[in-house]
Amino acid sequence: MNPNQTTLSRRILSIDILRGLVMIIMALDHTRDFFHIEAMTSDPLNPDTTTAFLFFTRWITHFCAPSFVFLSGLSAYLSAQNKTPAKASSFLLKRGLWLIIVEVVIITFGLTFNPQYNFVILQVIWAIGFSMILLALFSRISYKLVLVIGLLLVLGHNIFDLFPTPKDENVGLILKIFFTAFGTVVPLGSNHLIGVFYAILPWTGIMFLGYAAGKWFNVDYSAVKRHRNLLNFGALALVLFVALRLLRFYGDPVPLKEYHDVFKNLLSFLNVSKYPPSLEYTCITIGVALLILSVTENVQNKVSRVLSVYGSVPFFYYVLHFYLLHFILVLLFFLEENTTQQIVQIPFYFRPPTFGYNLWIVYLIWIFVVAALYYPCKWFKKYKATHKNWWLSYV
Repeated sequence: MNPNQTTLSRRILSIDILRGLVMIIMALDHTRDFFHIEAMTSDPLNPDTTTAFLFFTRWITHFCAPSFVFLSGLSAYLSAQNKTPAKASSFLLKRGLWLIIVEVVIITFGLTFNPQYNFVILQVIWAIGFSMILLALFSRISYKLVLVIGLLLVLGHNIFDLFPTPKDENVGLILKIFFTAFGTVVPLGSNHLIGVFYAILPWTGIMFLGYAAGKWFNVDYSAVKRHRNLLNFGALALVLFVALRLLRFYGDPVPLKEYHDVFKNLLSFLNVSKYPPSLEYTCITIGVALLILSVTENVQNKVSRVLSVYGSVPFFYYVLHFYLLHFILVLLFFLEENTTQQIVQIPFYFRPPTFGYNLWIVYLIWIFVVAALYYPCKWFKKYKATHKNWWLSYV
């Protein structure tokens, strides 16, 4: 085997290891949304009301979306190395549009089970899709331009937190969708709503930085230098997180709250804003992601092989896990002897506000779902490796 091919396969394996870890942890948060008794009535990150176990269950999943978006950008760079600039840009544009359609049609239904689509939910797949469209445009111009825009968006988007909301409703709505959205609900007529939960441009910045980092994973790039870059920039991001958190003047829209309790102060210190991803949030999550990439490049064992199965087919896994979770929810809904009048709920059908279980049952359901999807993911990974259908590059 060509040494370069061996090096490349290991580097891709490290990406799949991190992405697989992210996909598994991500499912925990969605399982909590569907099945935890307090998911619809309390904030698991509120130091005043949470417990250590509940806080950790929610907080650990903060690392998923930014890592997923960052790796999407990195993978886009690697994919572009086998294409002409025009073809790479065209593919990103088409895949971005496809992902937005998937979010609206497939993911929204998996989340809600509402055949009338009264509430369309725009989350991470929507943000990735829109970011890919922007990446298609800017990557065609210049790699350096992508890097500069990525840095400006990640470092600078919290400037909007310092200004009041525009008085003009249309301008305010556009600003929310592109920069500050969380729970922005846009009515479409009297019976349909769109919930914009992921502001576009802060996530675009993360994807652009992932694309820029893809250069370190070129076949001819020094493995020693790549490891050093990942380690140094990961550590720098964590140091910046701590510095910004202590200085308190910039980097997160919610001020650090102090308590007369060491444990609550620790939780408050770690509780940074995901919606949209603040600079502090991005620093701690991407910092850890870079460190994981730096130490997993040459890891090959049973755990890494299992993680890489999930990480090699993330879109397939992502779609399936929502449907499996919701089918389990429907089953438990009827086993709990709920009535058909309780089916229609916003945003999730079959999920009344008072429904749910203790956290340890949530963990059992999560483990079952992840384990149940292992062999389907393994099959699809093999299918992708042995088939060259055009549509496989979109799944």
